[in-house]
Amino acid sequence: MLRFRSILSIFEKYRQKSKRFIDSVKHRLITWAVKLDNSRKQKELRKRVEDILNNPSNPKKRYLDIFIIVLIISSVFIMIYEVKHPLPLWMDIYDIYFVSLIFLIEYILRLWISSDMTSEFVEEYNKATFLGREFKVLPALARGLKKKLEFMITPAAIIDLLAILPAYRPLRVLRIFVLFRFLKLLRYTRSINQFVEVLSNKRFELLTLLLLLLFVMMTGAIAIYVLEDMRNPDIKSMFDAIYWSLVTISTVGYGDISPVSDMGRVIAMIIILFGIAMISFATSVIVSAFSEKLHTLKEERIIDEINKSEEFLIICGYGQMSKMFFRQFSKIDFKYIILDKNPERVKEALHDGYDAIVDDASRHETLARFDTNNSRVTVMCMTHDDVENIYITLNAKNISPKIKVIARAGSENIVNKYRRAGADHILLPNETASTMMAVAIMRPTMYKAIDAIFSGKNVAMLDEVIVHSHGHLLGKKIKDIDFKHFKLIPIGIQKQNEKRFIFNPDPEIVLEHRDVLLVMGDKRSISYFIEISCKDRC
Repeated sequence: MLRFRSILSIFEKYRQKSKRFIDSVKHRLITWAVKLDNSRKQKELRKRVEDILNNPSNPKKRYLDIFIIVLIISSVFIMIYEVKHPLPLWMDIYDIYFVSLIFLIEYILRLWISSDMTSEFVEEYNKATFLGREFKVLPALARGLKKKLEFMITPAAIIDLLAILPAYRPLRVLRIFVLFRFLKLLRYTRSINQFVEVLSNKRFELLTLLLLLLFVMMTGAIAIYVLEDMRNPDIKSMFDAIYWSLVTISTVGYGDISPVSDMGRVIAMIIILFGIAMISFATSVIVSAFSEKLHTLKEERIIDEINKSEEFLIICGYGQMSKMFFRQFSKIDFKYIILDKNPERVKEALHDGYDAIVDDASRHETLARFDTNNSRVTVMCMTHDDVENIYITLNAKNISPKIKVIARAGSENIVNKYRRAGADHILLPNETASTMMAVAIMRPTMYKAIDAIFSGKNVAMLDEVIVHSHGHLLGKKIKDIDFKHFKLIPIGIQKQNEKRFIFNPDPEIVLEHRDVLLVMGDKRSISYFIEISCKDRC
């Protein structure tokens, strides 16, 4: 009895030690998970890696794609070269170790960003704390591993994994697995990717066609095998019959196997007719799919080209205001894109020679396609609907507060709503037109002067001069600039750190970086002033 109690006490001690050890592991695990989950550096690194690997608009992804494509092509070239030539040692090391190592790093990074294991542990711990129960590691670990496994069994991940393994090199037969590296081009070559995407969109039609093709092929193979058994020396097995049926239905017709009986020839004719019909149907399905996708591909190419620019305009709506805006320029030397959800107006814009696509700018997904991180973007809300313009403004500011929004308002009553939405500048074309009409009637001379200034007629012209951090104007006072020498009149200044515009500025005002100086004069004088102000330094 004493011995039994001593065994129980020893067992209890081991149980308590094991419990303390498990609790210690749990504590360390949740501490590590919370630390990683709250780590800003870890989140930024994950986001940066994910952006480089998956975001087509990221400039670094383009260089990564080119690098991976070079590795793939060189690896396949080595496989082909090795068929007839012995490989140098450096080429063998390059293919087995360097290329495989790069693919391994890429696979690990993709596996890492596919899901966040730490968030599963933190979520499970918070749930256990809230419910007052014991924190369990296994459920959180199972959920995290399940998400990783879901990524690992995707076709792209399987190809990436098989492309890593260098173990097939010593066995000549298994070297064909190098072609899995070639299949990685599906991920890195955009045109091939788009082709696969088009076929994927029509997978129901193509799958139906494939099943019909298999049915007809197998029916023909069975029929020819049964009818020409012992009569046709070329058909010795069911495999020969399937081979003949496939070659015949594809209308290739090698001629190495041909029917010898009348019924066999009838079956061949029926299969050929089915083959022609199915090839025509498959061609029409693929052509229609590409016709539907062609418009989208063209729009994506236009957006990709614009995203490469440092600064561009997004003009929402092609109406009278947009037309008048473009008429102000004899030559358009800036990047822009017109967005309109009305296909007829887009067609009109294209007919007028402007770049336009059919899309709803009030949708968040539409404006999110543009690269607002690396480019200065200005959104012009030019639709006739104030509600739509406000939605566009809200979406633009939600995507990035750095986006400059110029909105057209229908009346003064709605201006405050535009301001609350975040519009930087609000245009009131109706108010402006009525004011100009009143000036033209009551003060015709003033109207001529204003018209000359805004239209740039004769010698009257208004223009902005931006003070750069490396220009000659930086740090100078207004009184130190010899405007008379340049035959210019300083109208006012917009200080970068102030919202108000200063008319007839004080001579003691000092020009700072990003200040905007408004001057009036001849176009040649303004151009010369800007050139001299920035000479050798801008």
